[in-house]
Amino acid sequence: MNTRLSEKWIKASIAGTIWAASEIVLGSFLHNLRIPFSGNILTGIGIIILISISYIWTEKGLFWRAGLICAILKTMSPSAVIFGPMVAIFSESLLLEISVIIFGRNLAGFFIGAMLAMSWNLFQKILNFIIFYGSNIIEIYTNLLKMAQKQLNIHTDIVWMPILILLVIYALCGLLAAVIGIKTGRRMLKQPVYYANGNVSRSPDSFNSFSKSNFNYSVTWLFINVFLLIGSFVILNLTSWYLWGPVIIITVVIWSLKYKRALRQISKPGFWIFFVVITLLTAFFLTDASAGENLFRKGLLTGIQMNFRAVVIIVGFSVIGTELYNPVVRNFFTGTSFRNLPLAIELSVESLPDFIASIPELKSIVKNPVSIFYQVLSHAEGRLSEIKKKNNNSRKVIIITGSIREGKTSFAKMLIGLFRSHNISAGGIISERISDKESTVGYDLVNIETGERTVFLRLDGECGPDRIGRFSICQDGIKTGNNILNSLIVKKNKVIIIDEVGLLELNGKGWAGSINSIIGISGINLVITVRSTFINDVINKWNLGDPLVFNISEIDWNKTGEEIADLILKEGIN
Repeated sequence: MNTRLSEKWIKASIAGTIWAASEIVLGSFLHNLRIPFSGNILTGIGIIILISISYIWTEKGLFWRAGLICAILKTMSPSAVIFGPMVAIFSESLLLEISVIIFGRNLAGFFIGAMLAMSWNLFQKILNFIIFYGSNIIEIYTNLLKMAQKQLNIHTDIVWMPILILLVIYALCGLLAAVIGIKTGRRMLKQPVYYANGNVSRSPDSFNSFSKSNFNYSVTWLFINVFLLIGSFVILNLTSWYLWGPVIIITVVIWSLKYKRALRQISKPGFWIFFVVITLLTAFFLTDASAGENLFRKGLLTGIQMNFRAVVIIVGFSVIGTELYNPVVRNFFTGTSFRNLPLAIELSVESLPDFIASIPELKSIVKNPVSIFYQVLSHAEGRLSEIKKKNNNSRKVIIITGSIREGKTSFAKMLIGLFRSHNISAGGIISERISDKESTVGYDLVNIETGERTVFLRLDGECGPDRIGRFSICQDGIKTGNNILNSLIVKKNKVIIIDEVGLLELNGKGWAGSINSIIGISGINLVITVRSTFINDVINKWNLGDPLVFNISEIDWNKTGEEIADLILKEGIN
């Protein structure tokens, strides 16, 4: 597994995975039993987890990162609804993060953030109705409340009353979650962490079978689905029913044939009951037709159009969400400044079954929430230590540093011979200086495994317009070098040597992309030579943590070379 992560992302991965485990296990349980306010219960659990864990992990930006991880892991849930929960989870974590930034990591910050996060559920539900059914749903709601006001002989405007009552209830639920989270966090500070086995309410096998699905993802179908979704909306809004009706039906049939899970939401009886209700309410309230027009027919068509819009959104977002889980899409950011995200997701996927197994039954949480959350979160510190240990032992980064012409390349060549004598498979590239009497006229790239040479840098400009210092860069050399390194990554070579990592790589060129890939793979040891003027920039750019650094002017070559070879052998990586 690729686990070269900053500690902040590791912690966010653990917190987000615990939250996702509760969403997957308890979420399915609550929704299957149709328990009222199940979304609020899940949000409350997320708030408790984030606030509790912030007492032991105080890094800024932990909440929104954990929310992002949880939102992405939510796609592994068997539910066909993806975008709604993903948006809700991330928005809740972001609101809690913003509150803590503004008011501080204290009672005020936690209370306000928790109430805002919980209230987001109400706001998103209202927004979903407007998105699904269009602005007509507002008019239906308003007319329905006005009719109730008239029937009950109420003289006060009550249109906003149900929403305000619900808002107060949601805010109070958020406040309760914050109190539990604070109590749990304080207990984690006072009492040493221990490991407890919780009751498993669902076997993680159900997760494993889903996550290992052999669905054939397709980037092409992702773009087709986006096109179908947008095209359906355009036709729905600009044409008559005899055109948008068949088009929507054909589109949904196409989606349903390719994506079986897309049918789950619209195959539920509850959806069709709501379909009939919305259609009849629309036919009853929206009847401002011109004289002589069939009022009921106009209202009926408006209601059907609203429901067709909802079907397009529900099914369309479901199929797009399915394709977004394509490994190609998830790995899109690998090699960029966002590379921590896909690595954190991979770490979370590995941890998720264990955390699912630690989630207790809902009745246990209700009886003694502080103790139960303390037991669940006690696994977080243990998992953090385990990951740190694995990261430290999985491979070594060795930096050979010094000034110009101090012997970095010569020492790297000596290491190659030592590795071969110890049967350690080593490959990579050496930048060999080309001299004309006493002056340097360029560099050739040498494939360590084959000895083949490629022109890399030249003084006379024969390589092209791109330059590094006083040398022109030969693009064939760049291409060849990256091909060599990429082939070693595919083979998972035990040691990869890269000579002269410097200004070119710090600017994102040269071997920068290959280095991005290498440092994310456990079991591959990386040996690089770096000029002393660039060493701190190189360590910071690739978040190398604590690499082994050897200054060429301060070491005994033979002794240090043997130490490096022994170190790799002792780790059992060869």
